[in-house]
Amino acid sequence: MKTYTKFLINGFIKSFLNVFFIMLCLVFILNILKEIEFFSNKEVHSLYPIYLSIMSSPSIIFEMFPFIFLIATQFFFLKLFNNDEINIFKYSGLKNIKIIYILGFVSFVIGILTVTTFYSLSSNLQHYYLQIKNQFSDDKLYLAVINKNGLWMKDVVDNKTSIINSSKIDNNFLTNTFITTFDDEFNLIKSLKSDKIDIRDNEWLIYDVTIFEENISKKKDLIKFKSNFNQKKIESLFSNLSSLSLLKLIDLRQNYKSLNYSTVDVDMQIYKVATYPLILVIMTVLSSVIMLNTKKTNSKVIKIIIGLLFSVIIYYINNFFNVMGSTEKLPLMVSVWTPIIFLSLVNLIMLLNINEK
Repeated sequence: MKTYTKFLINGFIKSFLNVFFIMLCLVFILNILKEIEFFSNKEVHSLYPIYLSIMSSPSIIFEMFPFIFLIATQFFFLKLFNNDEINIFKYSGLKNIKIIYILGFVSFVIGILTVTTFYSLSSNLQHYYLQIKNQFSDDKLYLAVINKNGLWMKDVVDNKTSIINSSKIDNNFLTNTFITTFDDEFNLIKSLKSDKIDIRDNEWLIYDVTIFEENISKKKDLIKFKSNFNQKKIESLFSNLSSLSLLKLIDLRQNYKSLNYSTVDVDMQIYKVATYPLILVIMTVLSSVIMLNTKKTNSKVIKIIIGLLFSVIIYYINNFFNVMGSTEKLPLMVSVWTPIIFLSLVNLIMLLNINEK
């Protein structure tokens, strides 16, 4: 490896690590404040907010990586400009495009490591964080999971515990559902079986139900069933996909398909993770061309502001297409790849004549 390559790689990694740890500290402090507020009325050990902040911070940092790369690249070039090293490279025959290529390659490698190691770590920590947090929330009396056997729910209402299993979800209807209800000592009270349950509200409408009670079965056209769950509640319970690793996301997708549950959100998360290294490369290249095109601007503040402005614009563009994709107003592939293609085209345009900068 050539000396200038080692120099550029080491300098970029140092810049990246500096920005990474600064952002991590800021996120950690903000998380502590949030957890202290959450536990203000609860009797827990004083270290609990710190413990939970440690577990939740990596997941937030993962979402911030594109902007960490953008800012890190800016500071890397500011150092080159301050020491006049960029001109030394230019006079030595090292073209700007070569520098960008090296930084892009390093970003891609870090992106691969981020997806394969950091994301797995952050998702596992986020999973444990949600489990612990649920113990102190008002939702601890009920929970829901999706596995190969369908949708399973535990629901506690009026000191009665109901275990609900449904094989499919069709919009606001549960189909092929079996409900078993126990008293507070877990003695069986009754069981219900129905092929159609309207869960639009917290008072479910169970149609053509078979009731098993005291070894006697009877049928009714319609009964009402009180629950903590409704359609929106069930959908929201499975919305935090950042707590699942890539392998778990793929497994969850298969379970969703078997349940006839929409896989759009899961597919969106899978595509997001899979394309992450490419996004990081694009952000590094974008930051590089911004800095090289504003090299004649002496003000560091203006350069940083330009970079942050691009960050805000990119965030809203990406968020817009994510919403369009998750609401199925655009095909999923279009919503995922449009921001990537757009930013790539912007980079290509700004790379024109970059060697002359």
